[in-house]
Amino acid sequence: MRTAVVVFPGSNCDRDIAVALGAATGRPPAMVWHKDTALPPDLDLVALPGGFSFGDYLRCGAIAARAPIMPAVRAFADRGGHVLGICNGFQILIEAGLLPGALMRNAGLRFVCRSQTLTVATADSPFTAGFARGEAVRMVVAHHDGNFAAPPDLVAELQDQDRIAFRYDGNPNGSANDIAGVLSPNRRCLGLMPHPERAAEPAHGATDGARLFASLTAALGRAAV
Repeated sequence: MRTAVVVFPGSNCDRDIAVALGAATGRPPAMVWHKDTALPPDLDLVALPGGFSFGDYLRCGAIAARAPIMPAVRAFADRGGHVLGICNGFQILIEAGLLPGALMRNAGLRFVCRSQTLTVATADSPFTAGFARGEAVRMVVAHHDGNFAAPPDLVAELQDQDRIAFRYDGNPNGSANDIAGVLSPNRRCLGLMPHPERAAEPAHGATDGARLFASLTAALGRAAV
């Protein structure tokens, strides 16, 4: 499985996700700079990491979504490639039009950083196939603008199409329908605010995040056979 991590000015979780992907796949990901205009060939996954790309000016992810590398990321997704956006990466995917909705200021107007229990809302995706639907897992949240907002008809559509990946157990930010992560219509693009790469080894105090990367690796491995 070949992976790449896109790095923007202000990314601060790029090394974390690179370590988690390397542990899951057995090979380090390619690190792609935001000013590049092409992705490495033969990729299976592109990951957009957490952080504060371009200092979160304008709107979180708004400038990064217009970076020179993003047309290549969109083309990769359009071809059916798998894309994972975590925290700021989720914000970038929404700003780039690859996922629906908006991520607004937390309802409490405070930065939230804590271990967080989530409920697995669907196991029907490469990212979540290693979990059981309805299972409780623990990851980490660290964001100021993670409040997922969408019109009621869009929230209903995500629910009806089984495209809600994770929900918060004890909503930390006011997200509609407790949504913590959503899938694209083809289920190959996942955006989530919690950080699986910060719950990926025993030293982190939780390992449920590693299961997401293992699930993805297993699913893509089967697809390649």
